[in-house]
Amino acid sequence: MDRDAFLALLRQHRAIAVIRAPDLNQGLGMAEAAAAGGIHLIEITWNSWHPEDLVSKLRHRLPHCTIGVGTVLSEADLRDAVGAGTQFCFCPHTDLSITELAQEIKIPIVPGALTPNEVVAAWQAGATAVKVFPVNAVGGASYIRSFQGPLAHIPLIPTGGVTVENAGEMLKAGAIAVGLSTSLFPKVAVAEQNWAAVTALATQLVDTLASTDAPF
Repeated sequence: MDRDAFLALLRQHRAIAVIRAPDLNQGLGMAEAAAAGGIHLIEITWNSWHPEDLVSKLRHRLPHCTIGVGTVLSEADLRDAVGAGTQFCFCPHTDLSITELAQEIKIPIVPGALTPNEVVAAWQAGATAVKVFPVNAVGGASYIRSFQGPLAHIPLIPTGGVTVENAGEMLKAGAIAVGLSTSLFPKVAVAEQNWAAVTALATQLVDTLASTDAPF
């Protein structure tokens, strides 16, 4: 998938379900519940249990979704993820070697950054978009809004503290999309395998974002 195609998906769907699973069945249940609620972009963190298996199985089980990976910390992680069939890659940090490799193999890459200097550096290195993490630690939507004057051309994806309730505010502030984990997958619901509760949250999120006027 090329850069423009991925950005188009972000603008269309707006939400990324971030899954960190301790076992395969739980990861499958989380992803399928989110997809049943209308979420089309699913990220499997690379520190999940056997993430290669989870990515590979989801590519077959959820062909209408786009399956990517997160928490990629090395070139080896990225190569393994590509071998498993990943369609995009998120990192918690900016690593030039990972970004360059992603460009070589034509995988959309979203490195993590926080300060304006870091965001610009990631963008200039060739990022498809930039993950602003952890956004809740620096003001949430108001922090995203502060980028819009000088850096409005850079597509930002806030994560870390984004909730079903505040996701719309992130888009109004200028984010191209948002990533959600704990808010979308409450610990009790996941532990009890209450996938209907997760689907209900996903549906609420999708409906909220669909009705949100966003500048990006």
